[in-house]
Order: sequence, then C-alpha cells, then structure tokens
Amino acid sequence: MTPRPDATTVPATTDLSDEFSDRLQYAEPVFADFGGILGFCGEIVTLAAFEDNTKVRDAVESEGKGRVLVVDGGGSMRCALFGGNLGKLAEENGWAGVIINGCVRDTAELEDCAVGIKALAVHPRKSEKQGLGEFGKVFQFAGVTFRPGAWAYADGDGIVVSDERLA
Repeated sequence: MTPRPDATTVPATTDLSDEFSDRLQYAEPVFADFGGILGFCGEIVTLAAFEDNTKVRDAVESEGKGRVLVVDGGGSMRCALFGGNLGKLAEENGWAGVIINGCVRDTAELEDCAVGIKALAVHPRKSEKQGLGEFGKVFQFAGVTFRPGAWAYADGDGIVVSDERLA
C-alpha cells in the first residue's frame, strides 16, 4: 500500500492560494467534509457515475497510490454514491481522498476512515448497481474542470485544483 500524505505534509489550500493563485482553480464552497482526514491531496482519477456506484467500488478496490478519486455523480440528491464500506476500502487501498459531486451515507462510519471525503450532502438511500460509469472523463462541477492527472488539494478551507503538482 502506498502511504497517503499526512496532515503535516499536505499543504494548506490558503497557502497554495497565496503562492500559486494564477495556477489554481477554486471549487465553489458547496462541499462538506465526511472522512476521518480533513486535509488531503493527490493526483486526480476521474469517474463519471450517475446514481450507480458500481465503478466507484471498482476504483476504491484498486490501489489508490495516494491519489484522489473525483466522482461526478451529476449532483444527484436522490441516493448516495459512497458509504462506510467504500470508505474502508479507500483507506485500506491507499486513496488519499474522494471528492463526490453527489451524496454519501454512513457518516459515522466515514468519520472513522483515514481518508479525506468531500461530498455535497448525505442521503440514506443506496445507489443502483448496474455497472454504469466511465473512468478518465474530463468534467466540470463546482466551477472547476477536473482532468485525470491534475492535482487536487483539499482541507477545511476548500478545494483547489492545479494542472500539476505544486508541493
């Protein structure tokens, strides 16, 4: 398992903003924190998955290598794409964090996972399981364009994205 950055090695989004503002995209402040780690960063892996978390499970079952999984769930508020079981898998497989344009569930379990998790809201309903979803897509939400291979930095102050690793 690849070690994830810890709180002492994750640069603060405010510091990155002060130093690299011309190279950053700033996510709109629409995300809440659900994981056991508040600050996280890593290379972005993208997944488009609307109301079906089959591919989300596939992703977190694979080796995370300290990366950040960004899931475009279309902003759906009708079900959760991520919960406690997936949070534990993400932790065990070395993912630094997960950013979800959609909902999570099992919030008490997610708080116990040593992984950063940001999502729009909470919903108790599980998602469909039809095997739908596509990795490697470029997409936009929260005012940011997410590309595979770009870098996400997240903490209690928000999310910033850079085309390259900054720190």
